[in-house]
Amino acid sequence: LVLQPLLLRVIFHRLLTVDTPMGRKVRPKVIGTGGPLIRTLPKDLLAAGVQRVGRTAGTRDGKPVLEDGTLIEATNVVWCTGFHPGFSWIDLPVLDEHGEPRHERGLLPDEPGLSFVGLHFLYSMSSTMIHGVGRDAERIAEAAAKRVKAREGRSQAAAPVAAA
Repeated sequence: LVLQPLLLRVIFHRLLTVDTPMGRKVRPKVIGTGGPLIRTLPKDLLAAGVQRVGRTAGTRDGKPVLEDGTLIEATNVVWCTGFHPGFSWIDLPVLDEHGEPRHERGLLPDEPGLSFVGLHFLYSMSSTMIHGVGRDAERIAEAAAKRVKAREGRSQAAAPVAAA
C-alpha cells in the first residue's frame, strides 16, 4: 500500500521522464512494449460525463459519423484506439520511421494545430496514466490557448483602421 504512491507519484511521474537519464533510457522500451495497464471503470467515465459511442465510420461537415449513420454534435472528440495508437488516419508527414509522432512533449513543431496526449512516455512513464495525463493535457491546453491568443492578436493588428 505504501509502495503504490511511491511507484506512481515519484518513480513514474517524476523520475522516469524525458528530462532524466534514467527516463531517457527506459523510454524506448516503454514505447516499444508498453507500460503497465491501469483500469478505468465505465461507471467512472459516466460519472465524469464521458459519453462512449460506437465505431466512427467517417465525418460529415467536420463532425464524426458513427457506423449507424448517427452524426455526433461534439465539441471535443477523444479518439480511443485501444492498445494500439491508431495513427493511420493522420495524413500528414508527422510520423517517424517507427510510426510514432515526432513531437516535443505532445506538441508537433511542424503541425502546430495537432497535439497528442496519452501517448506512452509523452513526457513521463505516467503520461498514459490518469495521474500523469493531466499534466500533459494542461501543457497542451496552454499551448493551444497561446496559439489562439496570438492568432487573435495578428488578426486585430491586420484589421483596417477607419479614419475620421
